[in-house]
Amino acid sequence: MKVLTRLIALLVIIWLAMLVTGYGILTGSNKNVAGMGLQCQYLTARGVVIAQYLHTDSGIIGVTDCPLLRKSIEVVDN
Repeated sequence: MKVLTRLIALLVIIWLAMLVTGYGILTGSNKNVAGMGLQCQYLTARGVVIAQYLHTDSGIIGVTDCPLLRKSIEVVDN
């Protein structure tokens, strides 16, 4: 029972931190537009946010992979 309570408390703290800072955690990604685009899905405290990036395998132009964390446009304290 203690473990479950601590786990729930930890999840609430993480959710509050995401709500105040506006950051989201990567939940999934898809390549689109013939492999030139990268669509990344982030879980934020307010829901799922989708970001589009230019994708190349070399990383010279665009990104090779989705960033693990991303700041969303909407933040609670704005």
